[in-house]
Amino acid sequence: MVSGTSKNNTADRKTRVTVLVALAANLVIAVAKAVGGLLAGSPALLSEAAHSVADSLNEVFLLAALRRSRRPADQRHPFGYGKERFFWSLIAAVGIFVMGGCFSVFQGIEALRNGAEEKLSGYVAGLIVLGVAFVAEGISLVRALHQVHKQGGAAQGMRDPALRTVVAEDGTAVLGVTLAMAGMALHMVTGQVVWEASASLAIGVLLVYVAYRLGREAKGQLIGEAADPESSARIRALLDAQPEIDSVEALFTMKMGLDSVLVAARVDLVPGLDSERVEEVAVRIKRSVARTVSEADQIFLDVTDRPAEEARESPAATGERGGA
Repeated sequence: MVSGTSKNNTADRKTRVTVLVALAANLVIAVAKAVGGLLAGSPALLSEAAHSVADSLNEVFLLAALRRSRRPADQRHPFGYGKERFFWSLIAAVGIFVMGGCFSVFQGIEALRNGAEEKLSGYVAGLIVLGVAFVAEGISLVRALHQVHKQGGAAQGMRDPALRTVVAEDGTAVLGVTLAMAGMALHMVTGQVVWEASASLAIGVLLVYVAYRLGREAKGQLIGEAADPESSARIRALLDAQPEIDSVEALFTMKMGLDSVLVAARVDLVPGLDSERVEEVAVRIKRSVARTVSEADQIFLDVTDRPAEEARESPAATGERGGA
């Protein structure tokens, strides 16, 4: 039987390979786009170059996230470093917004204001570069989507912020290259720079939107996102089924990392249990929760104290709740 840690390490290795493939593709493409954009004087091509530079830098951030998030817990961070994954994903989103989206919008506005003159050789060189970029980005996207499929499909695979960011970047890159090619082709046919400027603006707006979505996801996870509703429901059902628990007063969950969940429950036990029995019950319930939800690695039970009058009126005392 493969342990959870072994599975996580295997998934991380696969994600690292996916990120490295994306990084290699983006570095080569960024240089080609920048040289082609400068030679051709193409705003759309320069926008795409900025996009690829932003993606390359983000891949470096994601590699750091993969390495740092797996560090073991220590005295300063007793719950571990799992949230580093979410932090670096937020930094990647900021990089897409600033280096990709804002620069692309700037290039589009400048082209509309000042125009852009291109020779036929410039168009041809630019379209060739974009064609190569489309193939390279497509290969990287297929690799990322293949890993998502291997890790359980969109619902499971996209939980990993590093993999989610690569898929978003590669998907946006393929669409961005398509827009840039269309803008350059229409500029070449009509002689109107407005087409290429519009493509640059569209790329910028697309990148800003993607950055916003990725940033919102990372923010939610950083500030303390609850476990998914299905896991929370399974935990509550398990607690409710325990004969020693009279009622579950409160249940709190929080994702501490990609595969780490903190569970804190406030429970009221049936009357008449001595301290030794309470300790045995607590240990058994914690183990049951850990088996039910494998990600639950930090489990805390708070036993509430009810006044005697309330205890006499509890479901267990009145016979309204049967044992299991």
